[in-house]
Amino acid sequence: MQVSTSSSVETRLKQVIASIRNLPTPPIVFEQIQRVINDPETSVSDVAVILSEDPAMAVKILKLTNSAFYGLSREIDSIKHAVMIIGLEAVKNLVLSASVLNMFKANETDKEYHENFWRHSLAAAFAARLIANHHKGGKIFNPDPAFSAGLIHDIEKKVVCCFLPREHQAVQEYIKPSPELSEVEAEAAVLNFDHAQWGRQLAINWKLPIRLADAIGYHHGPQEQNSSDDFAHLINYADFISLVSFPGDKIATKKVELNQSSKEFFAVDENSIEELKTVLFSEYMKADIFMKIAGVS
Repeated sequence: MQVSTSSSVETRLKQVIASIRNLPTPPIVFEQIQRVINDPETSVSDVAVILSEDPAMAVKILKLTNSAFYGLSREIDSIKHAVMIIGLEAVKNLVLSASVLNMFKANETDKEYHENFWRHSLAAAFAARLIANHHKGGKIFNPDPAFSAGLIHDIEKKVVCCFLPREHQAVQEYIKPSPELSEVEAEAAVLNFDHAQWGRQLAINWKLPIRLADAIGYHHGPQEQNSSDDFAHLINYADFISLVSFPGDKIATKKVELNQSSKEFFAVDENSIEELKTVLFSEYMKADIFMKIAGVS
């Protein structure tokens, strides 16, 4: 099923999301960080002050900055120094990533699903970062928002699992007897929406940049007109690579295909797929710190 963003679909999605009680929202620090970073007059000190007002988030950002994810040669011991070293855009996207991981920590409901969800999401995030860093087709992708987009591209699956358990179970049961069916098709049949549509609307509700919202919303239909600045192609490719690299971590997905338009956009062939898989295996070893934030050992 292709993603539709018609006004009637958007209206219905808003109603469904609004009806979910206790649905988490990003902490106020994320909204503050996003606002000041979009101000051209923002300084490193401005960002450091905001993060210092949320000690728990500040600790997470320092841990991530000092992790193998960045591979810095010396330890960073202050938020101000971290902002100076990795940059404003990187800090903004780390705050988003840490916020989402913390909002949807693993719980007692379907533990295996939660762990597989985060493993797939992180694999897609690392793949998106790799593709952004190494793409040579003339299009320049910023690896920091690429990572964030990869991390939350399936976030509405998590929402359904946590807050609509009956609907979640219905989707899983609908898929079981139909090996040819994709999860997107099952969601459309059971819920009348798929996770990409839901995820786009959730990102809009969270006031995330439209590029990020459309990267999520169109990652199964990147050939459709959208405002992702080709990030939808990037996430489609990253999603595909993560699934074929770690087949045991599929989230009820039986059909694994790379969108033809994304395949052409990145000039993908079997050699490039195998090369990317090899690098992703190595990069994914850096995911441990993110899994701990998500409450998954």
